Amino acid sequence: MKIGALISGRGSNLPTLFEAMESPDYPAEVVVVISNRPDAPGLDVAAKAGIPTATVDHKAYDSREAFEADVQKVLVEHGVELVITPGFMRILTNTFVEQWPQRIVNIHPSLLPSFPGRHVHEQALAAGVKLSGCTVHFAVPEVDAGPIIGQAVVPVHDDDTPEVLAARVMQAEHKLLPHCLALVAEGRVHIEGNRTIVEAAPGVFEEINPAL
Repeated sequence: MKIGALISGRGSNLPTLFEAMESPDYPAEVVVVISNRPDAPGLDVAAKAGIPTATVDHKAYDSREAFEADVQKVLVEHGVELVITPGFMRILTNTFVEQWPQRIVNIHPSLLPSFPGRHVHEQALAAGVKLSGCTVHFAVPEVDAGPIIGQAVVPVHDDDTPEVLAARVMQAEHKLLPHCLALVAEGRVHIEGNRTIVEAAPGVFEEINPAL
């Protein structure tokens, strides 16, 4: 399955995804990385891995629709079948999401539906939760919503700062995203309403979630 990645910054999930792609039996391939910021470090990460890159600077457009039209052109030019948005800091319009029904996958640094939006780790610490984590889900027009493909859990310690917790969650993201994309690419994820039925071998998610 050909994947297009939309990023805005470091693209911290890209290296482990590229590493997974090196396996001959991995069922997905990132064919283009698109950034809405010309200075995004993730573009260099992709280029060093030999992945084609493109910049569609949102500041050069008068509307989100015009910006997304050019993003769409790049995706189509590269034959993209599935879009992922790891660290993409632009809210996609309903029109764009509806062009890719059940074909946009997002990763969010909380256990959705808890703590959507921004300042996620500050929200988690303020709420006093003992567990946090990350969620991979299909994107829908509503922000940080949509059928959940998989989640990874991490502990929250009493002395955590938002930065420390973010680093722990990011480590979980690096394991979860490649795994979930493989399940989607292999046709093992079936959507029923606002939930998914995932065909996976017993113990797979336990490997990602040592706390379970």
